[in-house]
Amino acid sequence: MMHRPRLWIRAETRSTEQRVPIVPADAGRLVRAGFTVTVEESPQRVFPLAAYAAVGCRTAPAGTWVDADTDQFVVGLKELSDQPEALRHRHIYFGHAYKEQRGAARLLSRFTVGGGRLLDLEYLVDGAGRRLAAFGYWAGYVGAAVAVLHLRGTLHSPLVPITRSALDAELRAGARSATGTRALVVGALGRCGRGARDALEVAGIAPTCWDLAETRDLDLAALLSHDLLVNAVLAIRPVPPFVTPEDLAQPRRLRTIVDVSCDVGSPCNVLPIYDRPTTWGTPVARLRSGQVPVDLIAIDNLPSLLPLEASESFSAELTPLLTTLEDPSGEVWRRCQETFDRQVTRTRKMKESTVG
Repeated sequence: MMHRPRLWIRAETRSTEQRVPIVPADAGRLVRAGFTVTVEESPQRVFPLAAYAAVGCRTAPAGTWVDADTDQFVVGLKELSDQPEALRHRHIYFGHAYKEQRGAARLLSRFTVGGGRLLDLEYLVDGAGRRLAAFGYWAGYVGAAVAVLHLRGTLHSPLVPITRSALDAELRAGARSATGTRALVVGALGRCGRGARDALEVAGIAPTCWDLAETRDLDLAALLSHDLLVNAVLAIRPVPPFVTPEDLAQPRRLRTIVDVSCDVGSPCNVLPIYDRPTTWGTPVARLRSGQVPVDLIAIDNLPSLLPLEASESFSAELTPLLTTLEDPSGEVWRRCQETFDRQVTRTRKMKESTVG
C-alpha cells in the first residue's frame, strides 16, 4: 500500500486572503483516504477551523508549520512570511519565483539553504503544459466585474469579500447603462478569459475577444478604441508589450485597464505601464490624467473577492492531484519538482555570472 503523505494547511499571511487550497469537504475525503491533515488557525479563512476538525483534521496554531516534521507537505496559496530564513519543508503554493519577479532569487535561496522544495502550483501541469489546478476563471471574472463597476462609478473601496450572487446583482443593476460600452478581453480563450467574458455578459457587455492570433500582430489603434481592456494573458516568456506609456499618450477611447495576469516586475509583463500592483484598499491607480484619463486595476489576488466560490473550484481540481503526491509513477509532481530544480540551477548560474 502506498504511503499516504502528511499535509499541513498553513494560515495565510496576507490579511485580504480568505481563500483556501483545500475546502473542508475535500480535506475530509483526504482524511478518509488515509492522509493526515493538519489545519492552522486563521482569523480570516472563509471556512471556520471547526469545519475542518469536524471531518477529522488536526488543528494547530497559526505559523507553527515552521516547527513541524519535515515530512509534512506545507500547503498554502500566497506568499510565505519572511522568517524562517531557511525553508526545510516541501511547500505547495504559488511562489511567483520563476519569472524573475522581485524577491524571486531570495525565495529560491531560502529553499536551497534549508533543503526544502517549492512545488509551485502555477507549474502543476500535464504533459502538454496545461495547468491542472488554477484560479484563472475567477480571477478573470472578478477582474472584469471590478473594472465594470469602476467604469460606472459604483466601485466602493476598500474592496471586501462578497458572494457571486451579490456581485452579479451589482453588475446587472447597471446593465442598461452598459449600452455602447466597448470592452476588449485579451487572452479570451483561456480560463481567465472565459471568466472575464462571463462577467461582462452578466453586466450586459458583449466584449471583443482576442487571443494568440490577434496578439501576434497586435492592432494598437483597435485596442485603444475600447473603453475597457482586460488582460487575461498567461505569458511564460517575454513578448512585445501590448501597451506602453507612450501608447497612452495617443488619441484613444481607452479609460480603464485591468491587468488580471499581474506580472509586474517580470520580463514577461505585457503591460509595462506601472511598477507596483494596486491593492484592496486602493484598487484603482490613475496612470494618466487629462480629458480622457486612464485608470489601472492590478490586484494580484483577485479571486479572494469571491473566496467561497474560488476555493471550492480550486480545491476540486487540486484534491485529486494531492492523492498522487508520493506515487512513484506519478508524473505531475515529478514535473513540478524538476521545474524547481531547473530554476534553482538557473538562478545560481545567473548569480555566478553576475559576480564573475
